[in-house]
Amino acid sequence: MSDKTEKLWQQLQAAQRTVAELQAKLENRETGQQTAMQELEESRSALLFMLEDLENARKHIEQAHREWMAALDVIDDPVFIHDKNFLLVRANRAYQRCAGIPFKQIIGRPYYEIFPKNDGPMPRCLRAVKSGVDNAEDEVVLDGQIYRSRAFPVSDESGEYLYSVHVLEDVTDQKLAEDGIRESRELLLNFITNSPIYAFIKEVTPTESRVLAASENFVDMVGIPGSEMTGKTMAQLFPAEFAAKITADDWNTVTRGEVLHLDEEMNGRSYMTIKFPIRFGEAKYLAGYTIDITERKQHELAMQRANRALRTISAGNQALIHASDETQLLREMCDVAVQIGGYRMAWIGYVRDDTEKILEPVAQAGVGQDYLEQSHFSWSDNDEYAQGPAGRALRSCKTHIAQNIALDPNMSLWHAEAAANGYASTVALPLLDNDKCFGVLVLYSAEPYAFDEREVSLLEEMAGDLAFGILTLRIKVAHREHEQRLQKNMLQTVAAIAGIVEMRDPYTSGHQVRVADLASAIAKQMGLSDMEQQVIHLAGIVHDLGKIRVPAEILSKPGRLNEIEYSLIKMHPQAGYDILKGIDFSWPIAQMVLQHHERMDGSGYPQGLKGDEILVGARILCVADVVEAMSSHRPYRPGLGDEAALAEVVSGRGTKFDTQVVDACVALFKEKGYVLTT
Repeated sequence: MSDKTEKLWQQLQAAQRTVAELQAKLENRETGQQTAMQELEESRSALLFMLEDLENARKHIEQAHREWMAALDVIDDPVFIHDKNFLLVRANRAYQRCAGIPFKQIIGRPYYEIFPKNDGPMPRCLRAVKSGVDNAEDEVVLDGQIYRSRAFPVSDESGEYLYSVHVLEDVTDQKLAEDGIRESRELLLNFITNSPIYAFIKEVTPTESRVLAASENFVDMVGIPGSEMTGKTMAQLFPAEFAAKITADDWNTVTRGEVLHLDEEMNGRSYMTIKFPIRFGEAKYLAGYTIDITERKQHELAMQRANRALRTISAGNQALIHASDETQLLREMCDVAVQIGGYRMAWIGYVRDDTEKILEPVAQAGVGQDYLEQSHFSWSDNDEYAQGPAGRALRSCKTHIAQNIALDPNMSLWHAEAAANGYASTVALPLLDNDKCFGVLVLYSAEPYAFDEREVSLLEEMAGDLAFGILTLRIKVAHREHEQRLQKNMLQTVAAIAGIVEMRDPYTSGHQVRVADLASAIAKQMGLSDMEQQVIHLAGIVHDLGKIRVPAEILSKPGRLNEIEYSLIKMHPQAGYDILKGIDFSWPIAQMVLQHHERMDGSGYPQGLKGDEILVGARILCVADVVEAMSSHRPYRPGLGDEAALAEVVSGRGTKFDTQVVDACVALFKEKGYVLTT
């Protein structure tokens, strides 16, 4: 190819490329226009959507604003919003009510001119505006109501202050409650601090018990005032062992939920402590109080001792009433003192008014039976064994006490024996006959200082009763011996008189004695007492005493008696009564003699008595007289024997003769084999 051709070919190719480029540019321009148009259309659509979103957002904002204002309006507490110049921007209805003016007159004015009124912004509100401190709080009092003002500052993204939201919360009731709680707490603390009893409150854990409050008077009890005990544990206040015990007691009390009662002794004083749990939150609290009960304990002890003495006196008086023997009385009084009174040992001693002046124990009871045997007692001025309470009581005729035997120098001779038998104190009470001391009652207690004034006074009364009882028994014994001598003499006299009657009637010799023996045997069979048996026997011995007035020839007449003679015989019961009625038998012997011929149906003589009008003794004498008379020989007939005599009384059983008496008489002969004496 020629150069010209090559050149033309290159020019053609270049022209083709230019056309192609022009075509490409043309195509790109068309595409760009289409793209621009498309982008323009898309921008227009986006703008329309944005405008729609803005309208929706505006509506949402307005709806949110309405909802927010509605929410503020339902709040009972006043809420308001102010700008950095403290000018009101918004306020809820509660705020408007408190302000007392319409909303339109509120907006744009400083809040402190409206509500709450003040000379200027509240201090913490001012601080919130200047420094942006969140939740600044003030407390104001308006018309007697207490409000808590909380300011919440709001800033933009750059931190620039925009406005503050204020909430005025009515905390009047809360404050009053808090003040009441505070006042109650202070009152409680004052009560505990100034309590006349020992009061305390603690917080308790398994390992420690800490004092929250305690009364000041604990200084009198443990030497530490309550103010110094507050905040300290038991281990910080007391020795380890004692502190551990208190802590364990406190923990057991709060965990079990039970009230704990404790009686304790400290420094010679008695205390009663009451602890009880307090339910308050999750922590374990315990409250309690301690009372000094020393005086009450002493009073109770005195009452116990007085009651002990009173019980002893009461039981002793019963022994005095029923005592019939002096030795028995002394033993019973010692038993009473030990068993009823609770004394460890009691003994009674009598003086021997001889040159040695020995005090001789005559009765004892209680612990230490060999104590008196191993000891020596005297009431002589010169005997060292007379320096104890017993010897001194006898010499002075006054009560003497050793309140602590182990420490009493006058008891040195008895220290060992007393300690061995558990005697800690003793009292000796003289037994007096007017101004003369004839004995002593000695009591021992297992406790020292056991005999206080009141108890001793009661024991002296008991000793006086005992002395009176002893002397009364001695008088009774003397009277009894005198009575026995008189009775013996009287019986001998009666027997002598009865013997005179039998001497005038030799055929009935021994009749009265046999009747008396049989009558007393019947009385015994019937269950009558020994005394009644003795009285009936005595009446039997003299039942025919009146025959002394009947002529001897009638008594010994061998044939049957005529009516006149029999009438003379029938006079002997009245005659015997007339003789005996002037004698003081202390028993109705004369009446028995008068009635021994009476019959249950009234057919007897001399009074024609019936049934219960007749003495039991006379009914017995009646049966015994008939049985003996029919069994024995008489001048006018031979003896008929026991069988005929028993048949006679049996035939009259329930009519002439008492049923029980007849049955007892028959039983004697049939069952007991009784035989009339010859």
